[in-house]
Amino acid sequence: MNRTLSLILSLLFVIITACASSSGTATSETKTSGGKAKTAEDLSVYRPKYPVADAGTTTPAARPVPANHVNDKVEALLDTVANVNKSIRYAQGYRILAYNGSERQTVMNLRKTIIARVPEQKDYLTYQQPNFRLKVGDFFSRVEAQQVLNQLRDILPNALIVSDQITINKSVGRGR
Repeated sequence: MNRTLSLILSLLFVIITACASSSGTATSETKTSGGKAKTAEDLSVYRPKYPVADAGTTTPAARPVPANHVNDKVEALLDTVANVNKSIRYAQGYRILAYNGSERQTVMNLRKTIIARVPEQKDYLTYQQPNFRLKVGDFFSRVEAQQVLNQLRDILPNALIVSDQITINKSVGRGR
């Protein structure tokens, strides 16, 4: 029994000393606001200190002057890249597959409905015997295609977003 009591007392002593505050370098204050106790510790002792220079002795730093002017070379390269980009007409992107079936009248009615709902999107109707395939839009990302598909979801419940080669419209920039 003495052993058990001494073991319990020693554990109690270890727990109490572990919970006690360490050295007095960081002070701890308890503030109450609205009945809740908050502990704020002063940790400024651990913050690094930097020497402050006198305001009158410092001189403003001079702006660095570039030694190698490559503006002409960069302009020539940018012009070359711009000319190459102008010749690109197609890119890999996404379209909405609105219809894939063999009924001509159904696809034509669906096309009219889609044009009325989203007139800014171009539609692509192809016929490979015996199927008509109606795709809508030219989207660079799947997120853009999903936004338009959400607008068309009530009239196109089975529509899919498919990866396709899209036409790049040069008159409208990508930065929307």
